[in-house]
Amino acid sequence: MRNFAAGLVVLLSTLVASCTGVPEGVEPVDDFTLDRYLGRWYEIARLDHSFERGLSRVTAEYSLRDGGGVKVVNRGFDAEHARWKESVGKAFFVGEPNVGHLKVSFFGPFYGSYVIFELDDDYRHAMISGPDRSYLWLLSRTPTVDDSVKKRFIQRAGELGFDTGALIFVDQSPLSTTD
Repeated sequence: MRNFAAGLVVLLSTLVASCTGVPEGVEPVDDFTLDRYLGRWYEIARLDHSFERGLSRVTAEYSLRDGGGVKVVNRGFDAEHARWKESVGKAFFVGEPNVGHLKVSFFGPFYGSYVIFELDDDYRHAMISGPDRSYLWLLSRTPTVDDSVKKRFIQRAGELGFDTGALIFVDQSPLSTTD
């Protein structure tokens, strides 16, 4: 029984570590300043996942949490059901606070990696991955970006081995009165 318990602890530790890891070849930015990152970001592009499937007008709002860490509020419009969906989570640095590698949780004790691997000097555009190459986002401080930003994102993501052909470009247009 003792060997089983020890094996279970090792397995769970490995699973938790892999969820907060960084994809091979992807490096988090190392001159990160949290205060500059806080606020609203618009999702410009993403790889599809069930938790965002069908959502448009997606935003992420980051603020400081009482007691430490970052409060994360993700919000998107579900046109099929004509309603807004919102998830509130928390994030903490995996290592040093100047490195853009955080772990984020929306479901109790389970965390996933949030790796900022590219960020412009003015904190207007950010490229984010998760623990593996199935998670990828382009975020912006504005609902739209120049084509040059999109091209740079696609090029950089492709160089890092992400499936850029599967990218979804998010509708950020304002809701009409018929929605």
